[in-house]
Amino acid sequence: MKFKKPKFWDYKKPSLIAYLLAPLNFIFKINNIILNNKSKKKYQNIKTICVGNIYIGGTGKTPTVIKLYEIFKNTKLKVSTAKKFYSDQKDEHVILENRSEFITSDNRKKVIQKAIKENYELLIFDDGLQDKQIDYDFKLVCFDSKNWIGNGLLIPSGPMRETIDSLKKYDAVIIKNIDKKSGQNEIYKSINKVNPKIKIFNSFFKIKNKDEFNLNDKFLIFSGIGNNNSFKEILIKNNFNVVKEIVFPDHFNYKTHDVLNLVKVAENKNLKIITTEKDYVKIPKNLRAKINFIKIDLEILEQKQLTELIKSKINEIN
Repeated sequence: MKFKKPKFWDYKKPSLIAYLLAPLNFIFKINNIILNNKSKKKYQNIKTICVGNIYIGGTGKTPTVIKLYEIFKNTKLKVSTAKKFYSDQKDEHVILENRSEFITSDNRKKVIQKAIKENYELLIFDDGLQDKQIDYDFKLVCFDSKNWIGNGLLIPSGPMRETIDSLKKYDAVIIKNIDKKSGQNEIYKSINKVNPKIKIFNSFFKIKNKDEFNLNDKFLIFSGIGNNNSFKEILIKNNFNVVKEIVFPDHFNYKTHDVLNLVKVAENKNLKIITTEKDYVKIPKNLRAKINFIKIDLEILEQKQLTELIKSKINEIN
């Protein structure tokens, strides 16, 4: 059964359940201490970037990886994206393979070895900040401003892989969908309090294929991603009339009966169906005819500054 994130993880303050689970946080604290004291390998014959998170799920890692790939591909580097193989994350593997050069294996050291063998000069990892074996040349942490750090507690009391103090060891933060009028100051202050030197960048999603849809239609939407709310919000922001939403757990593996049930609900209410690209690639091909998906691009507001920072950190690649 797929894991569904508990709602109390994203409360602004810890709930009673969070406090009751707090003794189990000790396991993650010990694990983080061990990881932080491990000797990690830095590779001299290839440069590495890791785009990861310390908040579980829905922070925009994969779109950020694709954006960085597009940026550095234009510098004429031989660049590839990379991801450790997880059988329950094939959706992200398919998207990365469709939109970039892509390497995967059952551990990240093997991925790097493959990349070196194929003469790649730059490797951009989707996830892996907590990997105990690799010292990446540039480490970028993703957040979604809507959830930020939730209740701020470690798993299982909250959604954090590491505490906010871990930002001391990373190079930059990229925040998705920040509301500059209300959320920027609070989030920026929290980050700068931990690491005054860390660079902060802002990003947002843009729908690439909006003109493929009739906005006079009414829509049923469904998704099984880390942050379902972000999918609904971008549709509403772009004037899609969302009548019904069905939410599945992250990385949900759709079966035929799941899709047929969605189609039946939509037909009964005369609704068009929209999902995310990550969900669409997991739907059996013979059932995709009545389902469409939005194609999104990540826009980084300070793209030039981020690019220059990465170049400087990885020895001014050009």
